Amino acid sequence: MINPAKGKEDLDLSYLREMSGDSAEFMIEMLDTLVEQIPVYIEDLQKAVDAQDWKAVSEFAHKVKPTFYYVGREDVRDFVQVIERNAKEGVNVDAIPSALAEIKAELNVILTQVAKSKAALETQI
Repeated sequence: MINPAKGKEDLDLSYLREMSGDSAEFMIEMLDTLVEQIPVYIEDLQKAVDAQDWKAVSEFAHKVKPTFYYVGREDVRDFVQVIERNAKEGVNVDAIPSALAEIKAELNVILTQVAKSKAALETQI
């Protein structure tokens, strides 16, 4: 389940900090990559859902899942994991389109959070 309170907080970039050795430049590059990749992954996931290709849904969900962890949005990652598992097992697939719609709505919040985090990092360069 997506936690609406997480959308009102700053992103937890501790994973990126640790991975980058606290390099603001590297973290900015990673955030830029995420901003480019996440919408593409979500679009691919939407196409697979629209086609009711549950194997592809599972694969695309698996692919996008870690990107949410990198920015401290484990709630969204866990929600995507439910989609991945349900698609893979062929259970509760009728709920996947609405779950994806919820993720897409939250994506706008996440992208705003990423922009705010990136701006804060840019002041450290």
